Amino acid sequence: MIVKNATDLIGNTPMLEIDPSIHGLKNINLYAKLELLNPFGSVKDKTAWNMLKHDLAEIKASGQTVIEASSGNTAKAMQMICAMHEIPFRIVTNRVRVREVKEILQLLGTEIDELPGQSQCLDPTDPNDPLFVVEKIMSREPGKYFHTSQYTNKRNLEAHIEMTGREIAADLDVVDYFVGGLGTTGSTRGTGEFLKSAGSPYLKTIGIVCTKGGLIPGIRNSDEMHEVGLFEKEFYDEIIEVSVDEAIDSMLTLVKSCGVLSGPTGGSSMAGALKYLRSIDATLTEKKNAVFLVCDRAEWYLSYMQKYRPQLFGLKKKASALAEIDEAQCESAPSLDTDRAQQWLESDNNVLVLDLRGSLAFKGSHIEGALNIPQETFEELCENSIPIAEGRKILFVCPVGDQSRKFSAYFSRLGFDCASLQGGFVAWRDQGKPTKKGRRRAKCKVAL
Repeated sequence: MIVKNATDLIGNTPMLEIDPSIHGLKNINLYAKLELLNPFGSVKDKTAWNMLKHDLAEIKASGQTVIEASSGNTAKAMQMICAMHEIPFRIVTNRVRVREVKEILQLLGTEIDELPGQSQCLDPTDPNDPLFVVEKIMSREPGKYFHTSQYTNKRNLEAHIEMTGREIAADLDVVDYFVGGLGTTGSTRGTGEFLKSAGSPYLKTIGIVCTKGGLIPGIRNSDEMHEVGLFEKEFYDEIIEVSVDEAIDSMLTLVKSCGVLSGPTGGSSMAGALKYLRSIDATLTEKKNAVFLVCDRAEWYLSYMQKYRPQLFGLKKKASALAEIDEAQCESAPSLDTDRAQQWLESDNNVLVLDLRGSLAFKGSHIEGALNIPQETFEELCENSIPIAEGRKILFVCPVGDQSRKFSAYFSRLGFDCASLQGGFVAWRDQGKPTKKGRRRAKCKVAL
């Protein structure tokens, strides 16, 4: 087969039927839709191409720069397409969390606005959002940018109505269950909509999200879904949470048992599919078909895998690492409600209030005397050393009190007198506790 443009290779990806000896289902045929075989390596090739192809000539003629809030597969695909057409490309992101992704974007010449030190934990009061920053950049220079807006752009959905859904329907007369990770939700909604209209009216569409506090590249946790303009909760028959370990285990199954070089997002879709289907399988009296998406390739995530499964690379896993803290330990971690926390601060000048939110949210309002080290930055510090001097008492503060429990559990295990603020800064603010505006941040990586 000879083609003249790499974009001609987008789509028409095959499906692999997973052997029952691997998935263990008796009455359900399980298929993996191999989106990693798109030319730029992911399902987002379809999204990027459909969002750009209609306007490429006009964008180039007007000298515009394409801009997008992306730090992953969409950015890679859009940069490849823009480079082929000699169009500048710029991304705004709250940190590229996987090293290989940033390196490939740098190799391709992407202009990267990386908002430094952002927190992973959701902050409903934080204005330092990539989409907000994109709008601010565009308002400064009207007409300079073409914003593809993947989180709200209907062409994202249309890409998977016209391609992914149509391709699956061509291979299977009926699809009973369709499973995919929720990021922009374009692939799951678009594919599901087409399948329901094309011979699978009783299709069950299952969305996969990451458990809170975890990181599976390409998908969000349940609390983050409100940020996605295309997301419609009622579209999904069920939304399944998958942990990092479950995603990696299934990723390794795809790689080692199926010969599919899947990334962790594909692993999360397989793990979520089996979570959902196993309870249904035993009740069936006739064969059903289930399809899940394998979104991208393993090569992009080697540093991610080294972090979460260092033993696979001959590296030792730190026994006391922050990542070892489990949900049970978080639940039992020392914590204080806002009244007791206020009393603690007023009675003891030795308490360090460590605010884990993003920098702009902290600048907007914080507990007086607090020190701001965003969550990701503080996690990195903890991986290398104990960044707080012995004897300091610590009150950990995050937006709503969920992520701060992990640090309270970790540091209490190390012998620190510490606590997590219940309900986080939102509870402190909503209950009228004293706050202050401005910024006080750690200036260097030393014991505090």
